[in-house]
Amino acid sequence: MTKKIHSALISVFYKDGLEPLVKQLHASGVIVYSTGGTQQFIEKAGVPCIPVENLTGYPSILGGRVKTLHPSVFGGILGRRDQEKDLQEMKEFNIPEMDLVIVDLYPFEETVASTSDEKSIIEKIDIGGPSMIRAAAKNFRDVTVIAAKSDYAVLEKMLKEQNGEISLEQRKQFAAKAFDVVARYDLAIYNYFNPGQEWQVLNNGARQGLRYGENPHQQAAYFGDWDQVFTQLHGKEISYNNLVDIEAAIQLITEFGQSATEGEKTFAIIKHTNVCGIASRNDVTAAWVAALAGDPESAFGGVLVCNGSIDSDTANAINEIFFEVLMAPDFSEEALKILQSKKNRILLRLSGHFSPDKRMYKSLLHGTLVQDVDEGNFSKWEEAGGRESTAAEKEDLVFANLVCKHLKSNAIALVKHKQLIGKGCGQTSRVDALRQAIEKARQFSFDLTGAVLASDAFFPFNDCVSMAHAEGIPAFIQPGGSIRDKDSIEYCKEHGLAMVMTGMRHFKH
Repeated sequence: MTKKIHSALISVFYKDGLEPLVKQLHASGVIVYSTGGTQQFIEKAGVPCIPVENLTGYPSILGGRVKTLHPSVFGGILGRRDQEKDLQEMKEFNIPEMDLVIVDLYPFEETVASTSDEKSIIEKIDIGGPSMIRAAAKNFRDVTVIAAKSDYAVLEKMLKEQNGEISLEQRKQFAAKAFDVVARYDLAIYNYFNPGQEWQVLNNGARQGLRYGENPHQQAAYFGDWDQVFTQLHGKEISYNNLVDIEAAIQLITEFGQSATEGEKTFAIIKHTNVCGIASRNDVTAAWVAALAGDPESAFGGVLVCNGSIDSDTANAINEIFFEVLMAPDFSEEALKILQSKKNRILLRLSGHFSPDKRMYKSLLHGTLVQDVDEGNFSKWEEAGGRESTAAEKEDLVFANLVCKHLKSNAIALVKHKQLIGKGCGQTSRVDALRQAIEKARQFSFDLTGAVLASDAFFPFNDCVSMAHAEGIPAFIQPGGSIRDKDSIEYCKEHGLAMVMTGMRHFKH
């Protein structure tokens, strides 16, 4: 089922990498048809070219909007070589067979990214390009279609090695790529016309197989381009569970600044997407020591993330424990030598240009849930307790609220001097989450006197406030919104405790 290419239709926007391919086509005796700027490029490369106008009998009209939309072009692409009637009609109307179609699309997404001028954007909505690509892909049994410049070199190599012939399986693979290109293009146009209601395709990038999913009996793959987010410097293959924790860690550290070159540095430890240790300090090593002290037991096998550069002192400190992944904006040369002493450790350099997604997707019930990401920390700052929080308490309350936002609900975070000293997460009651947080703090001998408490949702009763107060906690932050908010507020007023209402809940399921 191989097909030798005798004729080709070429009309592309991106011409880099095209010249070697057209020269190979010419060397193989392929007749080339083309349009406009592509025709000029091909002829300049020394390859003869037949203008498409010679087929259609029409020049490029309407400012270039109509060039190829004609039966003489689409008939040559869609004609079935095993259908006698198709062949007779093509002969009757002097329609040549097109064995190869090389077409890419106008740069719509690039134009949207570079200008807000609607006229310029609309003109980059390709009409003929997607039509020719779809037609050629539909007729893959007879036609080879190339819809992206990344495949120019691939086709050139095939032509050289296979004496100008392309197999059915290869044609089908090219067709699949072509439909993917058109689908993404149409989706980009839809998203432009529907701001706030954007959609994305599942396989948003190349497919990368993973060893397995959450468990060894589950197959898994990643669709996307993590090179935009980080560069792997060392270690074993990244797994499904690694990726889930990596994403949770990046979401968290982004709240504190992806790259802190001056001032406070934040270090965090993630375990099964929950924060088990986090602290902000004036240098990276101190932040690491404080983060680890928050729960050194849970840190074993965790994912570590920092928004400051890892130096040799920090690397030596980290080197004492077992961890899966370490992420940072940069590593000193000496730090890398120290950390690379264990071959399986995954070391990732975070991209400074990474922008978190604005949408979250989750598949369930044969469908997909879509929501905006949980941006922001609070929508208001209402001092509702028996006194106003102090300046030091305010700093800890803001810190605690951000940490609590990244714990699974029901969640409680206990913070002192910008260090997580106790947390309860994934509990079925808020009281249980608080009990867990207090127990964690006691386990590692933290004094809760003067600590602050953050809750991801409102207190339906005053039980959490009274329990925390009994442990010496004098300041609280929560969204409010319960019909019994007054119970907690009255308790705070009665005992001189600070309570901040944020107006923003942070459930995380």
